[in-house]
Amino acid sequence: MLHALRRPRPLSWGLAGLFAALYACVAVNRHRRMLTQAYDLGIFEQAVRAYAHGEAPVVLLKGPGYQLLGDHFHPLLAVLAPLYRLFPSAVTLLLAQAVLMALAVVPLARWAFEVGGPRLAVLVGALTGTSWGIVEAVADDFHEIAFAVPLLAFAATALGRGRPVAAVLWALPLVLVKEDLGLTVAVVGALVLVRAGRGSGTRALGFGVAVFGLAATALTVLVVLPSFNPDGNFDYWGQMGTREAAGAPWELAARLVWPPLKWLLLGLAAATAGFLGLRSPLVLLCAPTLGWRLAADNSHYWGVSYHYSAVLMPLLLAALVDAVRRTGAFAGSDRGSGRVPDPAPGQVPGRRSAWRLARGREDGADRAAVRRARRALAVAGLVALVTLPVYPLHELVAPGAWGTSPRLERARTMLARIPDGATVAASNRLAAQLTGRATVGLVCREPSPPLPEPSSIGAPPAGAVRGGPDWVVVDLADPSVHAPCAIADTLRMLDRYERLGYRRVVDDGDLRLLGRP
Repeated sequence: MLHALRRPRPLSWGLAGLFAALYACVAVNRHRRMLTQAYDLGIFEQAVRAYAHGEAPVVLLKGPGYQLLGDHFHPLLAVLAPLYRLFPSAVTLLLAQAVLMALAVVPLARWAFEVGGPRLAVLVGALTGTSWGIVEAVADDFHEIAFAVPLLAFAATALGRGRPVAAVLWALPLVLVKEDLGLTVAVVGALVLVRAGRGSGTRALGFGVAVFGLAATALTVLVVLPSFNPDGNFDYWGQMGTREAAGAPWELAARLVWPPLKWLLLGLAAATAGFLGLRSPLVLLCAPTLGWRLAADNSHYWGVSYHYSAVLMPLLLAALVDAVRRTGAFAGSDRGSGRVPDPAPGQVPGRRSAWRLARGREDGADRAAVRRARRALAVAGLVALVTLPVYPLHELVAPGAWGTSPRLERARTMLARIPDGATVAASNRLAAQLTGRATVGLVCREPSPPLPEPSSIGAPPAGAVRGGPDWVVVDLADPSVHAPCAIADTLRMLDRYERLGYRRVVDDGDLRLLGRP
């Protein structure tokens, strides 16, 4: 068994399997504790549920008749449809995300094995699996970028290993994951172009991919998304700093580094790459994602929370491995695996020359390179250790995370009274518990067709209210209840339902369930 783990394939897949299991435990347990939300787990479950039944991804949680491809462009979600059809539950999405995120460990650990042997492979695999961006994402509901993380890991490592065709093939599906990732595909193409020799067909490949990535983003943002959007536009233009971009150049430049919260994002990203990784051209793959995040008006994009940094993690760690490789610090250290390092110019390849090359590096003038590599790996390891108690992976060993409070039991009992197939207006976290078995909208929004005004009908007889949901369920103590709905809107609609004759089936303090009159 131990001998098998000294080979790259079982070592990398073993690490990936370990982290997939850890991620799944964290994500499923958070859903069990009702910490997942309509925004975003419920939204994506409704979309995948529609795909699973051969329908367009119309998502009631975003609004009546809202076509989700008008929000972000992520048709690759449809590949989850067969799995969801077999196992129709939000847990299916959480488990799929855990596996997808963990797959990023495989190419990075295998490349590290080639560079420095099994010890470096284990270190890089662990750094990837515990990286703060990925850990935060797997615990933060479900998002389409779960597909991007492994694709970026395979594409970046293929670039670093000098395999441009493989890098392109891994990168191209990114345009089906999210609209902005076409810009990252363009950078992949640019790196292929720059690295290709003159007269090589690879130059044409790189140029074509760069143009394709730019065109894909332009097409989805300017044509595809507006065509599906209910308002006929791209909803996020207002957050992209377009006013500053159209003004003086220094206004946009200042926006990229202010307020200081953005320094935390940039500093932590650089430290994740051990700072040495900033010398690798692969770090340029981070530029599109960091660019739109730092230029945006939305303060959620600037920090180190939520799921936005997950796509940066495989790129930063690939840059770290590439930079360590360039130092030559681990030349010959993988001899225990049976691999012989590439010979120096003029050398005859063979095990003896590999030993001599390794000894020469250890005893000669490259000790400074060895120290740089070790410092970089130590910094990256320190980042993982410091962030581990901050991000949700620590919940695995937190006793309080595995209990079931009396209030949680009461909430479950309340939701159990809602039959399968019912229409429900729910608050944010309760909605995520129901999307797999009911038609769910947010309680703070007007249903379709609109409710009648209570004053116009007086006390309605049974069945007089048309267009309303069968059930209304809220948790007024839900800390997320202010987003995406203000608490005032939730209370207003709750009062309106009651004045229309909805009866209180459950009234347990902040937990309320109303039934249709």
